[in-house]
Amino acid sequence: MQRVIGRWLGWASGLALAALLGMVGPALAQGSGASGGVVGETHTDLGGPVPWGLGLQAAGGPVKEAIHDFNTLVLWIIVLITIFVMVLLAYVMWRYRESANPNPSRTSHNTLIEIAWTVVPVLILLIIAIPSFRLIYYEDRARDADLTINVQGRQWYWHYAYPDNGDFAFDSRPIPDEDLKPDQPRNLAVDEPLVIPVGANIRVLTTGQDVIHSFFVPSLGVQKYTIPGRTLETWFRADRPGTYYGQCNQICGTNHWFMPIMVRAVPQAEFQAWVEEAKKKYAAEGSPAETGTRIAELSR
Repeated sequence: MQRVIGRWLGWASGLALAALLGMVGPALAQGSGASGGVVGETHTDLGGPVPWGLGLQAAGGPVKEAIHDFNTLVLWIIVLITIFVMVLLAYVMWRYRESANPNPSRTSHNTLIEIAWTVVPVLILLIIAIPSFRLIYYEDRARDADLTINVQGRQWYWHYAYPDNGDFAFDSRPIPDEDLKPDQPRNLAVDEPLVIPVGANIRVLTTGQDVIHSFFVPSLGVQKYTIPGRTLETWFRADRPGTYYGQCNQICGTNHWFMPIMVRAVPQAEFQAWVEEAKKKYAAEGSPAETGTRIAELSR
């Protein structure tokens, strides 16, 4: 009986590992190919939530595509483990039912099975760990960044600065419900969106003014805490024009849900035109240093 069970476990484990190893390749290739798989097929032109949507939001750039690939890998691992456990449970219930096995064995140890249920989980964790670490390092820092944007979380709104384009800065606040237009989503639309060029690698440097906030845009695969006294780095890229929404998902106070993020990706020429207008507009409203000084004084 032990030999039969051992052969069956060996065959099932080998089949599962072969299938998992076959899926590691696509997961290791960061940012290539279509994303989503059996999850994440919630297509939208705005990069926002979809009614009755399931899975992850559709990818708007390579970081999110890499997250999709890793999510699909882990999903299939879970599916295979669940099927294996269900089949094993059904076999045990059928093979060792009372009518077929009136005199149950009193064996308390089985060396082969104990080795198998130790080694196989370790191998599965290694299969998950390799693409997991690659994804973490892929998301960590920008390589050959085309643009740097400073993001500061404040109670309870966002402050953006463009040091590479004249060092202008502005605040981004949610639009009140009574002022919303028909095409503006509630609790997501803002008065001043974060504007970026399509296809550019955007380096994001985050910091906090008061408490810990979280800069989170799901469809672009970017999430980073804004911590007072620290500067953290991440990056993202939007591969197609559109508007991508996010929110602070850190409980930073009673009004943390009033911190929506609106990223508008536009062609390079349109972005340059916006930069020229922004320099004049936000210079008239006050320099970044002056604005920060006024806010600090008001917060005392």
